[in-house]
Amino acid sequence: MSSQENTPEIQGDEDLRMIRRALVTVSDKTGVVDFCQHLVSLGIEILSTGGTAKTLRDAGITVRPVEDVTGFPEMMDGRIKTLHPRIHGGLLARRSVPGDLESCDEYGIPPIDLLVVNLYPFERTAASGASFADTIEQIDIGGPAMVRAAAKNHPEVAVVVDPASYPALTHELLESNGQLCGDTRNRLALEAFRRTAAYDASISNWLGQQLEGPFPATVTEQWYQVGGLRYGENPHQEAAWYQRNDGDSFSIAEATCHGGKELSYNNILDAAAAIDCCRGLEGTAAVIVKHCLPC
Repeated sequence: MSSQENTPEIQGDEDLRMIRRALVTVSDKTGVVDFCQHLVSLGIEILSTGGTAKTLRDAGITVRPVEDVTGFPEMMDGRIKTLHPRIHGGLLARRSVPGDLESCDEYGIPPIDLLVVNLYPFERTAASGASFADTIEQIDIGGPAMVRAAAKNHPEVAVVVDPASYPALTHELLESNGQLCGDTRNRLALEAFRRTAAYDASISNWLGQQLEGPFPATVTEQWYQVGGLRYGENPHQEAAWYQRNDGDSFSIAEATCHGGKELSYNNILDAAAAIDCCRGLEGTAAVIVKHCLPC
C-alpha cells in the first residue's frame, strides 16, 4: 500500500465551517458571558441549560432553553438535561451525508455547530474530602457524552472544554465573520478527548481507592509534555520529557535551569536521581550524581 493511501484525511486551515448555532452549558462560568456576547454579535443562536442560561440571561443575552429543543424539562435535580436525540443528533449529524440531514429535517433536530462545555468539578470535590455521596453527584454524565459526540464529529462541529480557549476563538470568529477553520476544530477535538480521558481516569482512580483500598486493581495516569530534549539515551534518538499529572510534590519537571545547554535525556535521569537522594536526607544537604549513581 502506498504512503498516500495511509495518509488520514484531516481538515486544515482552508476548511472553514460557519458557526450558526452554539450549545453552551458550563460548570466554570469564567469568561462565558463575554464569549457569548461575541457569539451573539455574529448572529449565532445560543442554546443553554440551567444555571448557565440564567447567567447569560442576567447579562442580557438571548438564550434558547434546551428544553425548548428536546420537548422535555430538566429533571431529576438536573441529572437529565441534554441526554436526548435532538441534542446528540444535532452534534453528530454529518452535513455531507444526505441521510443525516434528512433525519434532522424529519425529527426536528437543529444542527449544532459549536459546543461549549466544561464538566462538573469532580476532581476538586474528591480532593476536598467531600462525602462519598456528594462526590458521586459530581460525576458528569451528559457533559462527557456531548463532548465526545462533538469531538467525534469535529469535521463539522467545534467543541470547547476550557475557558482559556475563549480569547483565541473569539479572535478567529470575528476575523472570519463567524467561521472556524479545520485546524482549530482538530486541535479543539484533541483537547476535548484529552479532557474526558483525564476526567474518567480521576473517577476510576478515586472510586478504586474507595472500594478496593489504597492499592486498587488499576491506576490510570495522564502525563503532560514538559518539552523536547536535545536527544534521547543516545545521540541518534529523538526524545521528549513528560510530567505526571498527580499533584505530587517537587520533581525535576518543576526545576528551573539557570544556565548551560538544553537538558538531555541523561541529564534528566541524573537530576531526578539527585532529587530522590535528597528526599531521604535530613537538614541541609547536597548530592552529586553521575550516570544515575550518587558519587
